[in-house]
Amino acid sequence: MKLSEIRNILREEDIQLTRSLGQNFLHDQHQLRKIITLAKLDHNDRILEVGPGLGPLTDLLLQSAGHVTAIEKDRRLVELLERHFMNRDNFTLQHADALRLVRKFGHDWSEHKLVANLPYSIASPLIIDLAWRDDRPRTMVVTLQLEVVRRLMAEPGSKDYGVLTLLTGLHYRVGEWFEIPRGSFFPEPNVDSGCIELLRRDNSLLTPAQRGAYKRIIKRGFSERRKKLMKLLKHDWPAEVVESAFNMLGLNEQVRGEKVSLEQFVELTRHLTQSESNE
Repeated sequence: MKLSEIRNILREEDIQLTRSLGQNFLHDQHQLRKIITLAKLDHNDRILEVGPGLGPLTDLLLQSAGHVTAIEKDRRLVELLERHFMNRDNFTLQHADALRLVRKFGHDWSEHKLVANLPYSIASPLIIDLAWRDDRPRTMVVTLQLEVVRRLMAEPGSKDYGVLTLLTGLHYRVGEWFEIPRGSFFPEPNVDSGCIELLRRDNSLLTPAQRGAYKRIIKRGFSERRKKLMKLLKHDWPAEVVESAFNMLGLNEQVRGEKVSLEQFVELTRHLTQSESNE
């Protein structure tokens, strides 16, 4: 779908785009094809698309995958999508708030790939919510603000390293990625974008019982970035238990959360939860 087509459709349908919904439509065919290539699709794939907009990515997904389930919040766009794709038997469209939908039980996304130009207003919470479901998607290939892409890829010690990195990283590893110029969107956003591939880990790093503690540790550890991790964790665990865990892992008691790797946070979680089970 070319930029001129998008302009014409919006004008003919008298649709004013809503900033609060993060409506910036990707129209660059070269970038759209790069997303399809990165998603490595075949006709057995089931796709979840959030925020299809006018459907330029949807069209390519339907050509490459077995089935596409699209979730669109804007009723005006739902009506357009229904008309455009009504004859496609491998397409399901849901008029819903994607964040509310993924937080409900009753949908199993474990055999799906999420391939989407995510509305920037919901991108980070949506990725975390999907990543923490037991039936999390096999793969996520998502277009995001470049700032969010960098946070997903961040290494310990960098300014981008934090809660999003570690909550997503527990369940997914980062694959390939590429930048998308802001001129590829209409209307043109004020930020740069990127598309990133997240691959579901084959083996869980923590048991279901340990994951809640991991989330508590991460959120507590980054609640005040300038404070030492040990001091912050003593809000939730006895001082002697925290000190023992740090000693066993060889962690400096002066270290801040931003310097601790995902693997170290996983080991820290195991030690702290083990101490709880021994009480």
